[in-house]
Amino acid sequence: MAKTLTAAVHQEEDWYVARCLEVEVASQGQTIDEAKANLIEAVQLYLEEAGEDAVEESPFISAFQIGAA
Repeated sequence: MAKTLTAAVHQEEDWYVARCLEVEVASQGQTIDEAKANLIEAVQLYLEEAGEDAVEESPFISAFQIGAA
């Protein structure tokens, strides 16, 4: 059964870091697409060991501002 998970991607120097928001798994790559592909592989391996029940409900994602009042 296919699942849709969420990836948060940010850049650290020359690498892109992709983190799955539903499970505590992260990966990296030299491009965004490579980081996401590596994350998919890492999550699949994680779920093979931990089981499908390890996936948490979709997180609530919200933007916020800091700085000037």
